[in-house]
Amino acid sequence: MKPTKTYTSEELRYLKMLSRQYPTVRAAGTEIINLQAIMNLPKGCEHFISDVHGEYEAFLHILNSCSGVVRERLDFLYQDSMPRAKLDQLATLIYYPEEKMEELRPQIEDLDEWYRITLNRLIEVCRLVTARYSRSKVRKAIPEDYTYIIEELLFTHSDEIDKQDYYKNIIKTIVEIGQAPEVITAVCELIKWAAVDHLHLVGDIFDRGPRADIIMDSLLHHHSVDIQWGNHDILWMGAASGSRTLVATVLANSIHYNNLEVVETGYGISLRPLSVFANEVYKDCNVSRFAVKLTGDDAGRYSEKDKLLSARMHKAITMILFKLEGQKILRHPEYHMDDRLLLDKIDYENKSICINGITYALEDTDFPTVDPNNPYELTPEEEAVIDQLTASFERSEKLQEHVRFLYSKGSLYKIYNDNLLFHGCIPLNENGELMSFRLDDKEREGKDFLDFVDTAARQAYYHKRSSQERKLGMDLLWFLWEGRNSPIFGRDRMTTFERRLIKDESAWTEPKNAYYTLYQDPAICDMILKEFGLEGPHCHIINGHVPVKTKKGESPVKGGGKLIVIDGGFCKAYQSTSGIAGYTLIYNSHSFRIVAHQPFAGREKAIRENFDIASSTEVFERLDGRQKIKETDIGRDLQTQIDDLKALLNAYRDGVVLEDHHRH
Repeated sequence: MKPTKTYTSEELRYLKMLSRQYPTVRAAGTEIINLQAIMNLPKGCEHFISDVHGEYEAFLHILNSCSGVVRERLDFLYQDSMPRAKLDQLATLIYYPEEKMEELRPQIEDLDEWYRITLNRLIEVCRLVTARYSRSKVRKAIPEDYTYIIEELLFTHSDEIDKQDYYKNIIKTIVEIGQAPEVITAVCELIKWAAVDHLHLVGDIFDRGPRADIIMDSLLHHHSVDIQWGNHDILWMGAASGSRTLVATVLANSIHYNNLEVVETGYGISLRPLSVFANEVYKDCNVSRFAVKLTGDDAGRYSEKDKLLSARMHKAITMILFKLEGQKILRHPEYHMDDRLLLDKIDYENKSICINGITYALEDTDFPTVDPNNPYELTPEEEAVIDQLTASFERSEKLQEHVRFLYSKGSLYKIYNDNLLFHGCIPLNENGELMSFRLDDKEREGKDFLDFVDTAARQAYYHKRSSQERKLGMDLLWFLWEGRNSPIFGRDRMTTFERRLIKDESAWTEPKNAYYTLYQDPAICDMILKEFGLEGPHCHIINGHVPVKTKKGESPVKGGGKLIVIDGGFCKAYQSTSGIAGYTLIYNSHSFRIVAHQPFAGREKAIRENFDIASSTEVFERLDGRQKIKETDIGRDLQTQIDDLKALLNAYRDGVVLEDHHRH
């Protein structure tokens, strides 16, 4: 009997490789049935967060509560049968199981009874949130030590007459042998895992807030996450890659905002070389324009001597930064940033500078390391300091681990389930056309431009040290950080020089790219989506970067519902601008919904007083019907696997691939 089709040598080679995993007709058939069943499950819940900016307590709370998804499930089960205070306590237990149990123990008279009731309730919640997943997927998510116990509790209902005693005895034994706290913690973690299937972090994990490293540690252990690099992430990636310019930028920013805890405690980077240098070289200098920003309790925590040292360090590293930036601009005329060469424009005699045809008075021209005849050359002492600091960034094991994770899980943009995710913008001209950039002797725009720069960003970290590719990659990382109309900076210029040295605030303006005006037009959004291969009623652009000024009536939904800005507003410094603590986005099998958050009062208050972040939810787009996995990217991948397995079945039946029952 002839085969039903003719097989190419490539097809046969692939099918024989596949047969090692599925060596019989039965094995291949069983997998087809499994995959087909998964295809008809509801689509998992996606959680979008952006602009976390080191505010780890608020971030972890949003992550634990899944932007209100956990609370929604609790209300569904218990709002008619449980007092509000008890519901609040149960929610806090799920968010912070170990800490909440420790806080509650002294208050509970009959601890065993509390464990029993709580376990029953948590299993009921867990059963609800895991219902959308296959049993196999849930099993893999349960901590290994408790797989059998929790699986039995989940899939054995206490009201089943034949198994009532069985179910009750599992709970009773857990309590009697002292394992209740551990099982409760495991079930709480499983609930949070099941509430959100996938996390999208749309940029800016670093800077401003105290401990970006704690956020990165939590992401390292997240079950399913992708990251779109923000400008502040690129900054730290460049510093870890060995870019002296971006090391200087990280330190100038961290000192300016009095945010050195992440540098020194989080990543173990010593600033002693900088402090010694600054105290020697800038001891007799005017440093008033470089005073560190202190807020709230910080203001009274530091002596005048501490403040003076910080200002000297800030000025010292900033002058190094201005020189290194100048060197990059001179090296890359294709960046079109010659107008940002400012050190050579200083009129020391008149204490002024001419920028774009306007002369401004300078508040400070006391620069002992700047040679007016060669202003962009580092002194030997500055070279030594920045080299030592850069080596410390390169040697920090934790920073390198975190940056490798950013590279492995991150990219400049991502297309996921027909949504286009990126942090900043797609650079546009005023007429709405894609802005072109000349890089590597070729004009690039839109998707081609982002793909090119994404590759260069990886070369900055992974190519050999001292190679030309690595150097060009590090320079492009700097361009992404503050280059004219960079897709993750999105402005004409960064006016750090003006802010430090010019009192006239009219010199501080940083005009935004036309994207931020034109994205109100649905046709512009459709054009951008089409550039990335997306068309259809439920395709969206999702980005962060720019806080939404809610108190001025601004909406996070732009372009007739085609674009959503989800700047998380976690950074306390931005909350006065936005009026709230920002937005997150939930996309489940029923709808897209924006969640607006109020400021977080802190982890300690949340645990002690069962205090949640006040949030309001608005559904801005409902899907035509409940979306299933087969309609998602994962579904498309599963369909490809099913098609391959069906081809393997045919190959078995045609006799061109032989079954191996011994392997099975």
